[in-house]
Amino acid sequence: MKFLDQVKIFIKAGDGGSGSPSFRREKFIEFGGPDGGDGGKGGSVILKSERNLNTLIDFRYQQHFKAKRGGDGKGKNQTGRGGENLYLKVPIGTQVFEEDNKTLIFDFKEEKEEFIVSAGGKGGFGNTRFKSSTNRSPKKFTKGTKGEEFWVWLQLKTIADIGIIGLPNAGKSSLLAALTSATPKIANYKFTTLNPNLGVAVYDDKEITLADIPGLIEGAHKGVGLGIKFLKHIERCKSLLHMIDITEEDLKKSYSQVRKELKKYSKDLLKKDEIVVLNKIDLLEDKEVKKIKNDFLKKYKVNLIALSTLDKKSISKIKSKIIKYVS
Repeated sequence: MKFLDQVKIFIKAGDGGSGSPSFRREKFIEFGGPDGGDGGKGGSVILKSERNLNTLIDFRYQQHFKAKRGGDGKGKNQTGRGGENLYLKVPIGTQVFEEDNKTLIFDFKEEKEEFIVSAGGKGGFGNTRFKSSTNRSPKKFTKGTKGEEFWVWLQLKTIADIGIIGLPNAGKSSLLAALTSATPKIANYKFTTLNPNLGVAVYDDKEITLADIPGLIEGAHKGVGLGIKFLKHIERCKSLLHMIDITEEDLKKSYSQVRKELKKYSKDLLKKDEIVVLNKIDLLEDKEVKKIKNDFLKKYKVNLIALSTLDKKSISKIKSKIIKYVS
């Protein structure tokens, strides 16, 4: 599935139906009174959040959406049929902005939330409504009001319990695949992950949602590489899992580089709980792994785990660890 996290769409609610100017016409009743029914309400356009969606790609190929018009009123005081509402499904984490793409209208944070983004027009009145003691045969009726119409922006910020961050090729996608049933693209070259991948891990009957964020490089906060486009997805994650390739020449530089990019984008990102994972320990001797861990902890007081995504025991251990960050 292709990924799309920002899109501009046009939405138009249905117009209200017109009232009827009908008069009662029956045999042997020469002067039947007004019996025009009201028009039906126009359908509204409603956004609804769904858990099984993680992209706005469906809106790339269709940008115009219109709800049904309300039916016109009829004789015998028959009210027009209400226009059917149009429901548009969006991922949890979708934000709705006005046409300026700055003014936030609504923020979907929970599953099955609904937001009426444009309300249907009201139905017009039939001539029965205008009957009075002084006007027994009103011809007056009203048309329905127009449904609301807008251009709006939809922006997606992935919501996950834990965001997996790090430099390109640190093993983030491999960890996500090992922890969950997600099937991200995995290869030994930079920028394999071009889009955030989501997966759900289960431990002790508890679910943990993880997001594999594309690798961050120097200048990411300015848009270098995949940059700002994906830094925003980290904002919604409750905690961060920072992966580092233990075979890197300078682990401290790798760690500080990513932290620096987070800080330049938003200092609030540094306030999140963090687990640091040294990956690919299967490529080194145990003694060397221990020394690297100790050296790292002398410099940074962090919650540190060393593992190999190929080792099932390591995966089970980190599952038990990360569940504490979301419970």
